[in-house]
Amino acid sequence: MKLIGMLDSPYVRRVAISLDLYGVEFVHEPLSVFRTFNEFAQINPVVKAPTLVLDDGTVLMDSSLILDYLETLAPNDKKLLPQQATARAQDLQVLGLALAACEKSVQIVYEHNLRPAEKQHAPWLDRVSGQLLAAYSLLEKQLPASEALTQASITAAVAWSFSQFTVASVVKADAFPNLKRHAERLEQHPAFKRYPIE
Repeated sequence: MKLIGMLDSPYVRRVAISLDLYGVEFVHEPLSVFRTFNEFAQINPVVKAPTLVLDDGTVLMDSSLILDYLETLAPNDKKLLPQQATARAQDLQVLGLALAACEKSVQIVYEHNLRPAEKQHAPWLDRVSGQLLAAYSLLEKQLPASEALTQASITAAVAWSFSQFTVASVVKADAFPNLKRHAERLEQHPAFKRYPIE
C-alpha cells in the first residue's frame, strides 16, 4: 500500500500512525497538495490528502473512510475501535470532536495563509475560532481516562499536536491540561515518533 500526503496534515498523520499500529506495511509518499499538485494529481486527480493506494490499485481517500476500511481488515487484537455499540458510540463522539478541531484548525490556517490579509474576514475567523475552542472544551471533559490506544485517543492527540503546531495563539495549551498531558504521552509512543508532525 502507498499512503500519499504530508505529515503536516493531521488527517494523513492519523492514518500513518494507525497503519503502523494495525501492523500494515506501507510506503509513505510525502506529496503536497500545494507544492507537488501535478504529481499528486497523477495518483489521485482529486488531489485529496490522505490518499491510500491499495495493492490492487484501488484509490481510497478521506482519513475516516480509509480507517474504516483498515479497521475491517484488522484482527481483533489490533482493532482500534470498540466492537460493543455503547463503547463505540462514546469513542465516535470523541472522534467527532477531535475531527472538528482538526477541521477548524485547518480553516484558520487556510484563512491566514492562503487568503490575502485585506480579504480575510474577521467575523468568519471569530466564528471558526469559537467552534474550535468549543470542540476542545468538550474534548477536554470527554477524553477517556483510559490509556488504551484507540482511534479516539490517537486522533485526539494528533488533533491537539496539530493545533499547537499551527494555531497555538488561539488554543492556549494551559486551558486544556488533560489534552495537553494526553498528547504529550502519546507523542512518546514509537508509532507517533515514526510519523512526527512536520
